[in-house]
Amino acid sequence: MIKTMNTESKLSKSLHWTTIASEKLLLAIIGIATCIASALYIFDMVLAQAVTLPDLFMLFIYAEIIGMVGAFYSTNRIPVTLPIIIAITALCRLIVMQSKEMDALVVLGEAGAILILSLAAIIMSFKDKVSLEKIKGLRDSISSD
Repeated sequence: MIKTMNTESKLSKSLHWTTIASEKLLLAIIGIATCIASALYIFDMVLAQAVTLPDLFMLFIYAEIIGMVGAFYSTNRIPVTLPIIIAITALCRLIVMQSKEMDALVVLGEAGAILILSLAAIIMSFKDKVSLEKIKGLRDSISSD
């Protein structure tokens, strides 16, 4: 029984480290690819000699992705709100780029999606605050004992 638990523990630990290593590798690739994509996008803007609102939204999306990768490397977790903000920005970019050709109901649908994502971001940020307060409370109670 003890030998089985020890083997399972070693397997679990090795899978855990493999997962962390693969996450870090993939996020490094995402970060590098995002930097290259943003440089190419800026190069295209320079060649076109024009900067439009959709261009700025796209650069903001690149900046948020780089920030998300940086947040993972500094805390070993990705805040859930960052991908939500990226999705909101992408939807805003779509509305700005295509609103003249789009049906009004589609624009309303995308605006509704932005509203739902915004509410989700608010809920998740409150959840993070509550979780951090619980952790702090537990630490305080442990230290006072």
